[in-house]
Amino acid sequence: MYAEQALPEFSSLRAEDYPGQCQALLERSRTEVAALLAGDAAPSWDALMQPLEEINDRIEQFWAPLSHLHAVISGDAWRQAYSACLPLLTAYSSEMGQNRPLYERVKALADSAEFAQLDQPRQQAVKNMLRDFTLSGVALDGDQAKRFAEIQQRLSELSTAYSNHVLDATDGWHKIVDQRESLAGVPESVLDNLAAAAEAAGESGYRLSLDIPSYLPVMQYCENGELRRELYEAYVTRASAQSPSGSQWDNGPLMVEILQLRHEQASLLGFASYAEKSLASKMAPSCDAVLGFLAELAKASKPVAAQELKELQTFAAERGQQSLEAWDIPYFSEQLREARYAVSQEELRPYFPVERVLAGLFKVAGQLFEVEIVEREADLWHADARCFELRRGGDVIAEFYVDLYARANKRGGAWMADCRGRRRLDDGQLQRPVAFLVCNFTPPSADRPSLLTHNEVTTLFHEFGHGLHHMLSQVNCLAVSGINGVAWDAVELPSQFLENWCWEKAVIPDISAHYQTGEPLPEALLDKLLAAKNFQSGMQMLRQIEFALFDFRLHMHGGIASEAQIDELMTEVRQQVSVLQPPAFNRFQNSFSHIFAGGYAAGYYSYKWAEVLSADAFSLFEERGVMDKQTGLKFRRDILEQGGARDAAELFRQFRGREPANDALLRHSGIVGSAITGRS
Repeated sequence: MYAEQALPEFSSLRAEDYPGQCQALLERSRTEVAALLAGDAAPSWDALMQPLEEINDRIEQFWAPLSHLHAVISGDAWRQAYSACLPLLTAYSSEMGQNRPLYERVKALADSAEFAQLDQPRQQAVKNMLRDFTLSGVALDGDQAKRFAEIQQRLSELSTAYSNHVLDATDGWHKIVDQRESLAGVPESVLDNLAAAAEAAGESGYRLSLDIPSYLPVMQYCENGELRRELYEAYVTRASAQSPSGSQWDNGPLMVEILQLRHEQASLLGFASYAEKSLASKMAPSCDAVLGFLAELAKASKPVAAQELKELQTFAAERGQQSLEAWDIPYFSEQLREARYAVSQEELRPYFPVERVLAGLFKVAGQLFEVEIVEREADLWHADARCFELRRGGDVIAEFYVDLYARANKRGGAWMADCRGRRRLDDGQLQRPVAFLVCNFTPPSADRPSLLTHNEVTTLFHEFGHGLHHMLSQVNCLAVSGINGVAWDAVELPSQFLENWCWEKAVIPDISAHYQTGEPLPEALLDKLLAAKNFQSGMQMLRQIEFALFDFRLHMHGGIASEAQIDELMTEVRQQVSVLQPPAFNRFQNSFSHIFAGGYAAGYYSYKWAEVLSADAFSLFEERGVMDKQTGLKFRRDILEQGGARDAAELFRQFRGREPANDALLRHSGIVGSAITGRS
């Protein structure tokens, strides 16, 4: 039976109240933890772990709305509240992670006869907690323990500053184009949005920005090469000293300090590198396994990418462009796609209005996993936001919010975050999971709804896959329910898995309908879309490998002392795996928030690692039928419902009946080559 719990009342949340509430909450938590340790009774789940779960859940439900609002409406007030609370929470986390009496109590439970009587999720929660104590420095004494806590505090400050710099640098640049001729080639719908942006800012003409809905279509369609270069340079130098905005948001010094502190922290724990430390909670068995995996994937992809680049260069030369610069690649790639397949992302956009895509997405999820999704009323933080219920068998089992459109003071990108996790409460009732799903699509205008490119449709399916992983969990222990406790290099499995349905002929009619006529995507256009699925897949694969290899090697490095060393490693990695070198002014790393301000430090490889799993998991649907309900229910039971309660590799074997077959990824990507063997 599910508990009746209210959702957050966002309209009543006041940023200025948070710091005081945070301090009071953490003092209460310290007092309750101390009380748990005061008695002499033998530790048990009910007397130790259940109360700890209650304490942790209370903190998480306090922090989740603040963290979310900081990301989606980040004005000065919410930024200040976030910045005031984060050090308090970091200090508390370090204190609990190094609480040796608490560690000894948990260790005593793990060594007791009761432990063997606990169910699998609870056993895994205890094991994970002991591992996390170790990774938090519980074995450190004196000055080392103090230094470890200082590093934790400083790293949280630096990652927040890094993220803020990227947001400010993105919002801090714009360009007004007065003449429509300067934007020749840009689709009418994009021009309308750029004109509306200018009008909203009290200006005339067309307002270009570095937000993806503005930046990307100009790079893809604008015939004006000089304007593309100006836009490209502003984008790839964000948050760097090379930026047109100057060095006020320069992340260079922050990156150096972050890397030095991460290495020092790993050394305190006895690891050779931060990369090695990061693998303690991942599927990958060693640094060599990760490097080998990426190297073999690059080896299979590079010849394909080289051929793709040669074809693009030939195509551009035939149109008078003898040398391709980085800002020319998106434009001529889109031209080549249209010439070869007679289809463009902008041509597809009218067939993918948000409402139709959402309805189709919910239908796919409903048929595969036996759920129903219904919109509900809720107190929201912005007019763009919406709230839905996830139902099964008539019962509401989860809820989720969506916030889909780009706007000022909203962090770029797309993500899923948990608002509340599933767990069994003290009274025996179940707490429903609640999720946030956030994207940055082009907002609706006065005369048309929000229209998605097919790439954006894929993004929406991806984030909803994360959401289903969180919401369909049947694990009742918070530490391992939903996405909690899932190995980081397996957490992308459900998200990448769900993307596959965006490409299925049986599904496209359900997610497409022309916003004016209601006509589903015509079969001729559908065939062209499917034919273009793997367009430049080799180049796209190498781009992701470049990011992953740079991230992992950077965190294997123990002696980063300057930004120049970071830049040199980026160049070295590109020379190793890339087929096209960007200009010297490129500073992608200064806005690489995934690894400097997100959870992917020494873990960006996880996208490709999990993609091998997702491609092979989907191959079972290819064998049995992409809408086969029994296979869908098997995926729900074996993967989505299990959370982090069992080893990810074990869950995959249970679903697929064997070890992962690496060649499925290459086949799905249209890359012909040897299977990847670097995973063992």
